[in-house]
Amino acid sequence: MSSSPIEAAAADDAPSTPAVTLVGALRTVPDPRDRRGVRHALPVILALTLAAVLAGARSFTAIGEWVSDQDHALMVQLGVTRAARPSESTIRRVLSRVDGHVLDQQIGAFMWTRTMTLGQRRVIALDGKTIRGARRGGQPAPHLVSAFDHTTGTVLGQVAVALKSNEIPAVRALLATFDLTDAVVTVDAMHTQHDTAAAIVNAGGDYVFTVKNNQPTLYAACKNLPWAEVPAHSTRTRGHGRTARRTIKVITAPTWVQFTGATQIAQLRRTVTTGGRKSVEVVYLITSADHATAPPATLAAWVLGHWGIENRIHRVRDVTYDEDRSQVRTGHGPHVMAALRNTAISLLRLAGATNIAAATRHQAQHPALPGLTC
Repeated sequence: MSSSPIEAAAADDAPSTPAVTLVGALRTVPDPRDRRGVRHALPVILALTLAAVLAGARSFTAIGEWVSDQDHALMVQLGVTRAARPSESTIRRVLSRVDGHVLDQQIGAFMWTRTMTLGQRRVIALDGKTIRGARRGGQPAPHLVSAFDHTTGTVLGQVAVALKSNEIPAVRALLATFDLTDAVVTVDAMHTQHDTAAAIVNAGGDYVFTVKNNQPTLYAACKNLPWAEVPAHSTRTRGHGRTARRTIKVITAPTWVQFTGATQIAQLRRTVTTGGRKSVEVVYLITSADHATAPPATLAAWVLGHWGIENRIHRVRDVTYDEDRSQVRTGHGPHVMAALRNTAISLLRLAGATNIAAATRHQAQHPALPGLTC
């Protein structure tokens, strides 16, 4: 019989329980340590770190202090059965050696099962973020590409961009880990690539690509289409001292569009007025989703939802968790901590939080374990 309440719970026949699924995911991450002399199991260290991040811990020092300060009952819930708790130095050493790629895979698999949609299509945004504070010596800062679920605001997966490479192959590698049947993938202009289109369509999904001036020939060709003859669909929003009007026009993709499965091209005009000053941006969209499944209003909503990965994930990691100034630099530590920040945000959203900063402050004052224990 297991001596750990968490490990015992994982053996129970309640697979739909979030704690069982997440703990099961953490238990499948290989422990990089020699088995001899290990006092605290890797899933326990990961769960403790994640619980501390949920409460707003931003550094290994803060994580160690959080672990030291919590009462015994909470530690037991997290699987700590010894009198001694993992120290800050132990947590630092272990997390700097954990394979961040495998950790992302296992947590992503859990998040995928927790965010299945019924009656609507899953829409996934992909975008990259550099962990600027982790730059050291002559080495560039780690750059990670994340997949974001539009509906729930959770992170479904993450991969590191290889040194001397870029986001394009990383995005394709991340997409290859998902079942894209009937899913929609939104990406920014960098990823408007023929091979990416083929990968998504061949996997059973649809794409929404953005065309900007980084591809001047394609942009000019899209611009020269007869948009004046196409009816427009507009929406207007107000908030944060600005007014935004988005106008979309959609036509059938001409035969010269060579992206696999392309069915529609759209012109999207954004007019933003702030303090009496107006700015206008025009971009073009290429999508494999047909008019029946992606009428203009739906297509515009997908494009607007794409920026959730920046506003609801990357910005939260920077503002709430101060990621860009994090001093975690050793080994896999930056990648692992980014994965755990993603997981904390996702767990809070699945628990119903709409303001992650407020939810984190509440966690700090009233420690709880959303998604970690039954």
